[in-house]
Amino acid sequence: QVQLVESGGGLVQPGGSLSLSCEVSRLSVDYYAIGWFRQAPGKEREGVSCFSRRGNTYYADSVKGRFTISRDNAKNTVYLQMNNLKPEDTGVYYCAASITVDYGLRASVYDFWGQGTQVTVSS
Repeated sequence: QVQLVESGGGLVQPGGSLSLSCEVSRLSVDYYAIGWFRQAPGKEREGVSCFSRRGNTYYADSVKGRFTISRDNAKNTVYLQMNNLKPEDTGVYYCAASITVDYGLRASVYDFWGQGTQVTVSS
């Protein structure tokens, strides 16, 4: 069974930074699409960033220039570095893996999900 475990969430002031980790089991992060998503209360889950199967990176317009996705193949872990955080970045952050598409920022194309980690940006 594929498992994804997120960590690194927390409370941070506006302008601050956080780094999220997604440890993946039974699926190679350098062979499948891995994405980061977030969901704020009362809103739909939205794609934030992803790695394509070829290793290309993609970002939502709202986070370009502030968030960076990276990975450590040896640890089979994907990271999301979040800088200059804003209150609107608040939400539960999930990582997900797709075995059916090359890449994407739509939640519907991802097959496996982690349990999520809370990120709160507030003064």
